[in-house]
Amino acid sequence: MNLGPQTPPARGAAAAAPRDLLTLPKAHLHLHFTGSMRHGTLLELAERDGIALPDSLVSGWPPELSAADEKGWFRFQRLYDVARSVLRTEGDVRRLVREAAEDDVRDGGRWLEIQVDPSGYAARFGGITAFTELVLDAVAEASRETGLGMALVIAANRTRHPMDARTLARLAAAYAGRGVVGFGLSNDERRGRTDEFAPAFRIARRAGLTLVPHGGELRGPGHVTTCLDELHADRLGHGIRAVEDPRVLERVVASGVALEVCPVSNVALGVYSDLTSVPLPQLLEAGATVALGADDPLLFGSQLAGQYATMRAAHDLSDTQLARLARMSIEASQAPADLKASVAGEIDAWLASGAD
Repeated sequence: MNLGPQTPPARGAAAAAPRDLLTLPKAHLHLHFTGSMRHGTLLELAERDGIALPDSLVSGWPPELSAADEKGWFRFQRLYDVARSVLRTEGDVRRLVREAAEDDVRDGGRWLEIQVDPSGYAARFGGITAFTELVLDAVAEASRETGLGMALVIAANRTRHPMDARTLARLAAAYAGRGVVGFGLSNDERRGRTDEFAPAFRIARRAGLTLVPHGGELRGPGHVTTCLDELHADRLGHGIRAVEDPRVLERVVASGVALEVCPVSNVALGVYSDLTSVPLPQLLEAGATVALGADDPLLFGSQLAGQYATMRAAHDLSDTQLARLARMSIEASQAPADLKASVAGEIDAWLASGAD
């Protein structure tokens, strides 16, 4: 598959206007729960309960971030924890999920897999099971209201004990086929030992869940290999630094492991200096399956369609290439087969709507 630069128009030919990326049908596979919150909602809920927010989440939003060192990641995590603290009621949870669905629909989304670590909310919402059931009900409700296909990925936190991850894996397994489609591992991938989470991933795998650990963003291609060998990843949260080792990238391509690439967050966290440095063209040229994701719009200030727009601008991607990215996102998802087929047809229609 060659998705490199397309042949330019003949001399004197008028360049076709680019198609609207908001109308390009797509799936969203890398969106964190609290990180999906609208900035306006954060401000409103904080004001309601008298919660003091740091300036970087108010007048200085979106915040300037970096994860180049432990201090930078700590600052990022602190802002995330502050944002989580404004979710106080069942209505707050339902509002967050509904608004995340509305935002994806506005951006052309047809399917969303939203990722959450229930242990981060358990104390306020009656435990991990009660919170999971609340989110699943909110997901079902938002899906009915917006028409967006939705499912849940339960993720463990690699800064916590691996036994906690096993508990969450058993929780995810209990709801497999009832709204939960995957099991992940998030937070700073430089922390902890990845192989120690393998037992949790075996539990999830036996339940038929898609395995989606974070890897290959803050650590390089060696950690991509670890996620494949120890966790048997079906998709990789980020995974973009597989490009740094041709042998690792070749393995990713050969195994069909999809990479959930989040360009804006890669730059915001200092993984790459600017959007033109994000090696998306190299991944595509190698034949990798890539699904663009927004990661945490609340902290990075960019939604799903924004990832496509920034990559179009940074790498001069054609509409054919962008449609291929959208097609890969739905193919890599856990959406039902009929929805996948329907979205594929919509992508064809989007491409047919004008000359490329």
